[in-house]
Amino acid sequence: MKHLRNIIAAFVLTASIPATAQFQKKQITLDDVWLKGTFRPNFIGGLASMNDGLHYMAMGKKNEVDALLKYEYKTGKEVGVLFTANELIPEGQTKPVDMDNFEFSPNEQKVLISTETENIYRYSTKEVCYIFDLKTKKMTALSKGGKQRLATFSPDGKKVAFVRDNNLFVTDLDSKVETQITTDGEWNKIINGGTDWVYEEEFALPKGLQWSPDSKRVAFYKFDESRVKEFGMTMYNTGLYPEPYSYKYPKAGEENSIVSIRIYDVVSKQTTLVDVGSEKDQYIPRIKWTNDPKTLTVTRLNRLQNKLELLYVDAASGKSRVVLTEKRDTYIEVNDDLTYLADGSFIWSSDEDGNQHLYHYSADGERMTQITKGNWDVIAFYGIDEKKKILYYQSNEEHVTKRAVYSVSLDGKTKKKISTREGNNVPTFSKGFQYFTNQYSAANTPWYFSVNSADGKEIKKLEDNTALSQKVAEYGFSKKEFFTFENREKMTLHGWMIKPANFDASKKYPVLMVVYGGPGRNTVVDQWETSDFYWQQLMAQKGYLVVSVDNRGTEYRGAAFKKSTYGKMGELESADQIDAAKWLGTQSYVDKDRIGIQGWSYGGYMASLCLAVGADVFKLGIAVAPVSNWRYYDSIYTERYMGMPQSNGKGYDAFSPTNNMDKLKGKLLLVHGTADDNVHFQNSIELVNALVKNNKQFDFYMYPDKNHSIRGGNARLHLFTKITGFIESNL
Repeated sequence: MKHLRNIIAAFVLTASIPATAQFQKKQITLDDVWLKGTFRPNFIGGLASMNDGLHYMAMGKKNEVDALLKYEYKTGKEVGVLFTANELIPEGQTKPVDMDNFEFSPNEQKVLISTETENIYRYSTKEVCYIFDLKTKKMTALSKGGKQRLATFSPDGKKVAFVRDNNLFVTDLDSKVETQITTDGEWNKIINGGTDWVYEEEFALPKGLQWSPDSKRVAFYKFDESRVKEFGMTMYNTGLYPEPYSYKYPKAGEENSIVSIRIYDVVSKQTTLVDVGSEKDQYIPRIKWTNDPKTLTVTRLNRLQNKLELLYVDAASGKSRVVLTEKRDTYIEVNDDLTYLADGSFIWSSDEDGNQHLYHYSADGERMTQITKGNWDVIAFYGIDEKKKILYYQSNEEHVTKRAVYSVSLDGKTKKKISTREGNNVPTFSKGFQYFTNQYSAANTPWYFSVNSADGKEIKKLEDNTALSQKVAEYGFSKKEFFTFENREKMTLHGWMIKPANFDASKKYPVLMVVYGGPGRNTVVDQWETSDFYWQQLMAQKGYLVVSVDNRGTEYRGAAFKKSTYGKMGELESADQIDAAKWLGTQSYVDKDRIGIQGWSYGGYMASLCLAVGADVFKLGIAVAPVSNWRYYDSIYTERYMGMPQSNGKGYDAFSPTNNMDKLKGKLLLVHGTADDNVHFQNSIELVNALVKNNKQFDFYMYPDKNHSIRGGNARLHLFTKITGFIESNL
């Protein structure tokens, strides 16, 4: 259920929206939100720092043609063209290809161009790759043996490693010689250089290969999926006869892939097996080379995910030793904050003291300094300027709903806030940390994009999207207002509300609560949202009070708050959402008999559960792609937060929606895509069985061959037409 994709994002920049409209303005339609793109902003795409740290690149246009442009940080001005779309013509062809993505070689002399991309799962794709030489303007195919995956330049820019048909290959760009490293790759059996479904989804790790700093070795994963059970789906839009599709999906308590790490030497052409210990039923969620090309770091995590070890591996022999160990009573989550310094010491991120903070460790794994401290969480670590010994990070130390950017000295003694706008700040730093581009927004202020110096001073505003600001004013968007209340245990919880257009405090309004509620995502954040927010504004125009609350189990309020739901997911979360609904019912402007709840994925689980266990509070529930029983969900995610079903059966079953449908009173709309590889359609089928068993009426929409996101064609428009009509008819 993670929502991670490591490609260069597009950015939105606009001005602040007005407070709640004093009179009804132009009516938002479902077509505006899901079809026409009425509120679509201008974008700046493909932004990244160049090696010199003085320039950055961004997608734009040159003479009406798409191009990758070069800009100067200190002025924000365009100073060159790196290439245009018209130049991307492969050898032997006459027309340019349609570029889906690109990656520069480390020396910035070549560009890896991806075309004809096919999605596999949430992050994984396969594509046709070309190498475009910036100097000669020649464009050659990376390989002619079929589509490639995970193509990655070596640090010297002379080679590219990639995966095809579950095998690992290396192409020498000078000689054009392609070397096949492994030969035993096989669908649903052996994966070399990539990862299996559950690693990709729950560790956000689609790529299973890494070059050593000297370009002489490639460390890669090998997954043996042989013992993992297959999950099958029927694909209907395939012609006269539907076709079966199956893939390896380990459910909670079932067998996982056996994972090993290997190191291929491109000079000797020998492959070395890494010693990751004798235990096979464990995880290797990360590998990373140190600055020493002879040493690889391996992160080892036990099956229960409450013991994490950092191993140093000798690249020549494969021998390993443990340099750091962390243990928890609940669980440990993996991140990408591990950063090596020139002297071999490293930066490490941990919630050991009860909040997520940064630490400095010696090369031998001895803690030297706790760099950040306080009753707040480091949300993102951006890196370190080693010359100045200054680290940069994002945290919520101002307020649980806000995100600010700070610098701090390596010894932790000197800290400075460098973002200047209150809300949500997401920087992208230049190489060398002299500058950063900042993506800013707040709940009522759309994205604003600027170039800043490292001390936070704004150098140039890049784009303000006045057209979107004018649209927002024209349609009279209501202001998103934050609030707090106390749950039954006198704990303060945070929420936001969007009041109906033309709000009159003397009237009583129906309430639509929108929920996610699970670990990994907060909905109550002071930032601008997109499509769902525009639909919520539509519902406000229709007279509904739209509300969202972050319950216990969500992030950035310390480990105790987040991990309080361990082993009993659903119990505290549903209690908090019920308490939120009851609190809302005490407000003079709320009709307590007309409160509904809607969610997707974990939010769908919450909506269906709350409608049952909160039957006297909620009149309506909409569950899209819900987990109906944690026994049906994948091993890594579920066991992290629930332990094993073999030892915690009561925890798995007590707050499963399928086991609580006897309590249902309100109206339920259930929605699912039949090709959902994440939360299987099986979940909704089992929920339907429970509803029928208890003689409960409900509405059910299914989308053939749609995955967890239910996108493509008119799917979103069709879905939200149904959701909107269901709410209007029943709430």
